[in-house]
Amino acid sequence: MSETVADHVLTRLREWDVEQVFAYPGDGINGLVTAFGAAGNKPRFVQTRHEEMAAFAAVGYAKLSGRPGVCMATSGPGAIHLLNGLYDAKLDHVPVVAIVGQTARSAMGGSYQQEVDLQALFKDVASEYLVEVNVPEQLPNALDRALRTAIAQRAPTALIIPADLQEETYHPPKHEFKHVPSSPPDHPRASVIPPSEEVARAAEVLNAGEKVAILIGQGARNAVTELREVAELTGAGIAKALLGKDVLPDDLPYVTGSIGLLGTRPTYEMMRDCDTLLIVGSNMPYAQFLPEFGQARAVQIDIDPRFLGLRYPTEVNLLGDAKGALQQLIPLLERKTERGWRERIEKRVGEWQETVTRQAMLDAEPVNPMRIVHELSERIPEDAIVTADSGSATNWYARNLRMRGRMRGTLSGTLATMGSGVPYAIGAKFAHPDRPVIALVGDGAMQMNGMAELLTIARYRELWADQRCVICVFHNGDLNQVTWELRAMGGAPKFEPSQSLPEVSYSDFALEIGLGGIAVDDPALLGDAWEVALSADVPTVLDVRCDPEVPPIPPHATFEQLKSMTEAVLKGEPDAWHLVTQGIKTKMQELLPSRR
Repeated sequence: MSETVADHVLTRLREWDVEQVFAYPGDGINGLVTAFGAAGNKPRFVQTRHEEMAAFAAVGYAKLSGRPGVCMATSGPGAIHLLNGLYDAKLDHVPVVAIVGQTARSAMGGSYQQEVDLQALFKDVASEYLVEVNVPEQLPNALDRALRTAIAQRAPTALIIPADLQEETYHPPKHEFKHVPSSPPDHPRASVIPPSEEVARAAEVLNAGEKVAILIGQGARNAVTELREVAELTGAGIAKALLGKDVLPDDLPYVTGSIGLLGTRPTYEMMRDCDTLLIVGSNMPYAQFLPEFGQARAVQIDIDPRFLGLRYPTEVNLLGDAKGALQQLIPLLERKTERGWRERIEKRVGEWQETVTRQAMLDAEPVNPMRIVHELSERIPEDAIVTADSGSATNWYARNLRMRGRMRGTLSGTLATMGSGVPYAIGAKFAHPDRPVIALVGDGAMQMNGMAELLTIARYRELWADQRCVICVFHNGDLNQVTWELRAMGGAPKFEPSQSLPEVSYSDFALEIGLGGIAVDDPALLGDAWEVALSADVPTVLDVRCDPEVPPIPPHATFEQLKSMTEAVLKGEPDAWHLVTQGIKTKMQELLPSRR
């Protein structure tokens, strides 16, 4: 039989070394589904429970593999469902290619079933490259450009293939007018180096500073050795944006941890007091957590010129990749002999670690959510991958999980969408089937879509050499992050009809579908439960009943601000005094003397 257009799509994906496509079937991609069967399911069709989850899994795979993720959906509703995951890729700068079906060309414009204007629908999310393939000869160039653009621009792209075209015989483009050829798939790499005169200006700024602070993001991941050397020469501390949490380990004494609302006190104080700021590969949007404008002279390094000088009034902007730019900069830096600034940072980091430990060990009803991550951090393998969902659990991931070794971690950073934690974990297991994966997920996100994706884990787990995949559920019966936002930002008590969740046992559900399940409601049993889950030979749900009234208090919060929130809470909270007590106990840990 002759090769169809759909057959050639899969042939080309294999040539691009695409090993799996996260997808959900529908008649708009019947031709492609048939082609998967004819090709022996290579690349593998990974069937998620929902198209949005397919997109999220592709994002998680791309973030943690360094390779483009590919997702696929049918026309109309299937294509629509992809959007949230694709926006996650767009806002976090992740290469993902979406292949979507469309109604037959003969029916277009006729208000046909499931006909949606996909060009208009994807115009924003796939703004870097979006094309509808209407003749076979158009295909190789369109698919290759979608992948090349996704990789080069670190962005989602989309390819629309009408249902009838998928089943047509494939014809390659000819060497003639109005035909566009394409080259074989490749993976070109280049190091972008800023001009030497700009590097010299940056060195002058950093050498003149007495209190240097460094902020790194995910764009600094290829420059670990160089970052350590710059920190040593300048005597700087290094803060991490949330997407850059895994760039440097937290056992380095000058790494101050996360920045922002979910950040640490050492980071807050370092930004408050520094006189010089170096930003490397970060587009952290919350400028209020950076030094006061005019307080610090600033240098920024970024591969994308659109983000240079965007968050802080920088004096020197270096356009280039982090590793190459820092390698050019290091020989021009003078080692600072006065180390008082560094010593102060290291002292504050040590004190903060003690504070966070004390906060995690506070009694709660029944389990302190901070302790969940604290106990994990004590036991987590050094090659583990951690995904975190959006919600109050994100606070504890940001503050209580200490990165070390080869650990990786990620979450939905800029979009901060619920529901990404479990499909990210699935993507991580396909990216690294030989490494343990842990997802930290709130019960709201589990009820939204995480429970359904446990079925996906159960279905594909045998493909993973290392079966360890722990889904840890922060089971508090509350949409907790929004509840705290209502209290702190809106000055309003919890509104039960919108915030409370139906009761369900996540561990029992896991056991019913053939996974492991552990329920914990006693903090004394939590450490042992983690050890069992992390050594299990089957993916396991760790269902921990935790206290919704343990506050995610930002490190910069004052007692006056806490007083204002308390007054709001006392207006109508059903368990107001317990909530206030937990807040006071948590904040008081910052005032206790250090043992150092």
